[in-house]
Amino acid sequence: MKINNILISQPLSGGSYTPYIKLSKNKNVNIDFRSFIEVKGASSNDVRKQKINFSDFTVVLFISKKSVDHYFRLAESMRFKVPISMKYICQTEPIAYYLQKYIVFRKRKIHIGNKSFKDILPYIKKHSKEKFLLPSSDILKSEIPDILNQQNIFWKRAILYKTTSSDLSDLKHICYDILVFFSPAEIKSLFDNFPKFDQNNIKIATFGKNTLDAAYKAGLKIDIKVPTPEFPSMSMALEKYIKKLNTIKY
Repeated sequence: MKINNILISQPLSGGSYTPYIKLSKNKNVNIDFRSFIEVKGASSNDVRKQKINFSDFTVVLFISKKSVDHYFRLAESMRFKVPISMKYICQTEPIAYYLQKYIVFRKRKIHIGNKSFKDILPYIKKHSKEKFLLPSSDILKSEIPDILNQQNIFWKRAILYKTTSSDLSDLKHICYDILVFFSPAEIKSLFDNFPKFDQNNIKIATFGKNTLDAAYKAGLKIDIKVPTPEFPSMSMALEKYIKKLNTIKY
């Protein structure tokens, strides 16, 4: 089966600089981008129902850029002036630099991990007497609360936004050769929109173990699994796969 059309289950980011645009031109394939999920922010009342008072905490744990946006959005709507003394522990460097959108970057106030949540444990232990707030969505890896509960610290989770399935009804009669997924929520959205989805000859590509597990659980056959030592990015894996299939003579 020759690959002609690919659907990425996320919006286009990076504009013309995204590797997918280059891939599309180099391999002469059509690549569409469509967000399978929508993010809806919590209200001030939603936060109060969780019995969360931002002023009770001295350290904020950020595990995503969205958690940064919604924390400061709600702080403003709840008229909580985030003190200069607030400390921040960010799971990755991109999240830490994104934080500059809201605060003046002070290294002594911001601690940065490398990749996984476990990377920030040394900073959590260093400030073990502080009170930690974890802003998150309604979807959270179970290992994160498990890790925090093992640290003998005071912490609370605040659900500041929720992930819901987008309306994909307009895609009902559109055919793609490859569907690309980056999160379990996108797999869920596929079946929320198309409960009787039949994979047939459609190839499925997944990024990350959680997405892969969700795809298997949904009964999908996975053709492209990323990341791997050979293909750390989805665009690289797609390029190799397309090259392989599109050079086969049918």
